[in-house]
Amino acid sequence: MDKAKRKAIIAGNWKMNKTPKEAKALLEQITPLVKDADCEVIACVPYVDLATAIEATAGTNVKIGAENCHWAANGAFTGEISTGMLKEIGVEYVVLGHSERRQYFGETDETVNKRTKAALAAGLKPIVCVGELLWERECDITEEVIARQIKLDLWDVTEEELKNVVIAYEPVWAIGTGKTATSDQAEEVCAFIRAQLAKLYNQDAADAVTIQYGGSMNDGNADELLSKTNVDGGLIGGASLVAEKFAAIVKAASK
Repeated sequence: MDKAKRKAIIAGNWKMNKTPKEAKALLEQITPLVKDADCEVIACVPYVDLATAIEATAGTNVKIGAENCHWAANGAFTGEISTGMLKEIGVEYVVLGHSERRQYFGETDETVNKRTKAALAAGLKPIVCVGELLWERECDITEEVIARQIKLDLWDVTEEELKNVVIAYEPVWAIGTGKTATSDQAEEVCAFIRAQLAKLYNQDAADAVTIQYGGSMNDGNADELLSKTNVDGGLIGGASLVAEKFAAIVKAASK
């Protein structure tokens, strides 16, 4: 982390877990544990939990994010949620392009780009996920994959808008598998992402972007991962569902 240049952010991605009642209980456990955090703390929760989560975190330093949004303001998109709906109830962040959305629900770089621009236009802060498959890493094309995703996902995003974008590097082979990229592997790709941003924008703009690591970061490896210059936080899966583990990661990011 380099807090002199950019914000450190720890965001929990709850995925399809926790009913509203369970969400309230978990957030009531988390909030006192992270109240002195020297980093941004976010809980990205299922749609049905959003109103409860916003109420449960009112007056605390915990921000609430959604796990996706649609690019249209309204219309015949059964099952989708618009940015305006999220904004009105107090959501601040939204996860976009997560590998599970790409793998199971047909998300593409084009639709990630459309959602990203819609989120920015609505005043939401998108956490844009990028990452390579195991096969792509084994074929030694990680950089090509990441460069393509960055360029396409941020197409037509202005330098001013980039100030509100968070990038999450999530090697797909390390999500929910128990495998974790080494701290050196995470640093290498996060640094590459920053270099790509510098090419697309400029170095100052790139240096200001928070780049999270999102591949099985937990309370046991957070210290080492976050010690790297270009790893500015984490998009946390399983560990975000356990208050003490999530708080330990926040503590690591607060150093």
